[in-house]
Amino acid sequence: MAERKPIESWLTDMDGVLIHEGVPIPGADSFIKKLRDSGKPFLVLTNNSIYTARDLQARLTRMGLEVPVGNIWTSALATAKFLESQRPDGTAYVIGEAGLTTALHDIGYVLTDHAPDYVVLGETRTYSFEAMTKAVRLINDGARFICTNPDETGPSTEGPLPATGAVAALITKATGKQPYFAGKPNPLMMRTGLNAIGAHSETSAMIGDRMDTDVLAGLEAGMQTFLVRTGLTSDADIAKYPFTPSHVVDSIADLVDLV
Repeated sequence: MAERKPIESWLTDMDGVLIHEGVPIPGADSFIKKLRDSGKPFLVLTNNSIYTARDLQARLTRMGLEVPVGNIWTSALATAKFLESQRPDGTAYVIGEAGLTTALHDIGYVLTDHAPDYVVLGETRTYSFEAMTKAVRLINDGARFICTNPDETGPSTEGPLPATGAVAALITKATGKQPYFAGKPNPLMMRTGLNAIGAHSETSAMIGDRMDTDVLAGLEAGMQTFLVRTGLTSDADIAKYPFTPSHVVDSIADLVDLV
């Protein structure tokens, strides 16, 4: 196997890698500071489409992690970039929060429930039966079905919550139409992110805590992959997959010296 080129840019997941339940993971601040001091291109990614990049910047700043807005990439931004490339100045019926609606407004999309080009499903804490019924009828009438991410559950202090992937399954069952998922593990999210910072996959690395999204997306985008043990994946879980990460480390703290 050909030797990999040196890592010149870094992509990292947020929850489970940099933070856990609102608390920074030890080493995260040193890693981010080292990245900023090095001048190397980097992105902090999340499949969560609820928040805008500015919201997430403020959240991370409160935790002592100084990440510029331009270095945050969400599934909502990846979805907007995809739709802009497919149908500029289009229309969409959106189920989601400010992170998604703002991203679509920023590319010139009109949000409407009147014969939209797309039904776009994202994350929200207030999925309503009325909105899902509207989505089903619009898709049956010809709107294309797009989802920000395939995650079936999301975390909360009370336990798992139904997330975009679970609601998408409901709409698919009612319409017979499968959605296109823009977020991880779709390598589209990684490639649009790399393009946003002028980086190339051959000299980039992806850090994550999940095999089925982070590692798979990085692998399919042609990047080196680092799996950290601070999130959802145990060593026993790794063996269940037909692919492996390039490296497995205990935490983000182990990667500071690689920057």
